[in-house]
Amino acid sequence: MLEHSKAFSGFSVDDIPKAKEFYGQTLGLRVSEQNGMLELHIEGDRDTLVYPKPDHTPATYTILNFPVDDIDAAVDELTRRGVRFERYPGADQDDKGIHRGGGPLIAWFKDPAGNILSVIQT
Repeated sequence: MLEHSKAFSGFSVDDIPKAKEFYGQTLGLRVSEQNGMLELHIEGDRDTLVYPKPDHTPATYTILNFPVDDIDAAVDELTRRGVRFERYPGADQDDKGIHRGGGPLIAWFKDPAGNILSVIQT
């Protein structure tokens, strides 16, 4: 029944203007705002909906992964733009916050609402 549906993903934030600035300016994504909600226009054919939720509670898992060819360059550039990378106990992370302990190279960071995002080397 839904195999031909053009599904899309979404997540909540507690402050749309802060989210718009972060996703648009800090991360450099194309964003649009309509009806009090944001759309993140990410490579591919599915936009991501960002909607306001006054009692927003950040997810405890990664909600959005950004594949990159060169994780070191991506982390360096995001750090230059003011992004702070997370450190997790037990994760084999280097000084930049990149997990290099097996599996894909990945570094986690949060948006202003506390949602967990990542850059992951493909």
